[in-house]
Amino acid sequence: MLHFLWGSISFQMLFVFLVVFLLVADYMKHRKPKDFPPTPFYLPFVGHTYLMNFKNPLKAIQKVTEKYGDIFSLEMGNQTVVCVNGMRLVKEVLVNQGENFMDRPIFPLNREMFSAIGLVSSGGHLWKQQRRFALSTLRNFGLGKRSLEERIQEECRFLVDDIRDEQGNPFNPHLKIINAVSNITCSLTFGSRFDYHDEDFQRLLRLMDEIVTLHGAIMTQLYNHFPSILNYFPGSHQTILKNCKLMKQSVQEKINEHKEDRNPSESRDFIDSYLEEIDKDNGEGIFQEENLVACTLDLLFAGTETTSTTIRWGLLFMATYPEIQARVQSEIDAVIGQARAPALEDRNNMPYTNAVIHEVQRKGNIIPLNVPRLTTKDTVLDGYCIPKGTIVVTNLTSLLFDKNEWETPDTFNPEHFLKDGQFLKREYFIPFSAGKRACLGEVLARSELFLFFTSLLQKFTFQAPPGTTLSLQPKLGMTAAPQPYKICAVPR
Repeated sequence: MLHFLWGSISFQMLFVFLVVFLLVADYMKHRKPKDFPPTPFYLPFVGHTYLMNFKNPLKAIQKVTEKYGDIFSLEMGNQTVVCVNGMRLVKEVLVNQGENFMDRPIFPLNREMFSAIGLVSSGGHLWKQQRRFALSTLRNFGLGKRSLEERIQEECRFLVDDIRDEQGNPFNPHLKIINAVSNITCSLTFGSRFDYHDEDFQRLLRLMDEIVTLHGAIMTQLYNHFPSILNYFPGSHQTILKNCKLMKQSVQEKINEHKEDRNPSESRDFIDSYLEEIDKDNGEGIFQEENLVACTLDLLFAGTETTSTTIRWGLLFMATYPEIQARVQSEIDAVIGQARAPALEDRNNMPYTNAVIHEVQRKGNIIPLNVPRLTTKDTVLDGYCIPKGTIVVTNLTSLLFDKNEWETPDTFNPEHFLKDGQFLKREYFIPFSAGKRACLGEVLARSELFLFFTSLLQKFTFQAPPGTTLSLQPKLGMTAAPQPYKICAVPR
């Protein structure tokens, strides 16, 4: 009988049955509660990938927002993403109901870059313990103290000397700035800074920079949504995976060096302190050497990329708007002069410079969609049911460019942060995110931005090379960075 039935089924019937089966399976897999946030028309298997503008995803998000409102959902491959816009809902996710949106999703590539055991992508008790330890340890090594300020000032001098060697000729400031900013993080994690010509240091920075840049490639983004298919294809995602392994090896080598020459009674840096915690737990608790590798990489990425990219935007904006640059330099000359280095205590006496730095962060908008969250339990948001384990994206661009909040949202305008000549804090300005998972390096980043920016403008005037028009269009990677550019640093 079975043989007869099999013989009577045509290939066409079998194909139709298979297609219907797969369609039903796909529908059941993506079935949502009736009170789930609204969603555009969905295509089987590919979801809403067809809506995405991979060169400018913010434009695609804006189009969907205009049609569906401040909260909507998207199906990207095998993942469901809820996107939240506007201050009311963003604040609800990050602050008011922050505990319900505390975890991180683990995308396929992030599993290699920011593993679930580090500081960026871990969750639950592990994340709380490691964040508490990281904050405490970084404070012990100078975070928010005069000693760390002096380290930044020293690095400013190295950077100024390195740029002065260009003698006013056009150069790309990208690697110079990454060198300087990364050295601050290295001094906290590894216990020392590195010479700008150190081969191992340069290799590590090149690997990291390539990962950051390739993060925006189409194959990389597709891999995060269709890993099981694209895992067998070459492309940018394979380069990222290879670089991540090499970076982990480099960090492991540094840890091994620390284990050989450390003094258990005297911690020199973050790695020493973490190794001490491992000893206390006898290697059986939360603090494991594998976690240390992940945490160190997280600190390197987070502590280097965001701040260095913001400084690159700052120099680009100054060269583009020379009248603003001149006003900043006038304030620097009046408050600091040329004889001494800028100090953090100068910030309160320099409202215009402070406003310019904040406007660089707002307009640069380097993490436009924030770092994604994951719901820890079933949650009601704006009347919609968000099940446990749902990815939630808070669109910070909707705050930083809100037409009802900013007088000229699409224009670089330091007056956004000034009132009657004094610096003005703005509620909608949260580039470091908010709530308990806000950037743990915010204090350090703000200190670096002020000291590097003022030190550079104290000594140089930045200009576009003759006959060159600088582009303000971002290049999307792990962050929204400037397009590669060359600039002239004319000594003052």
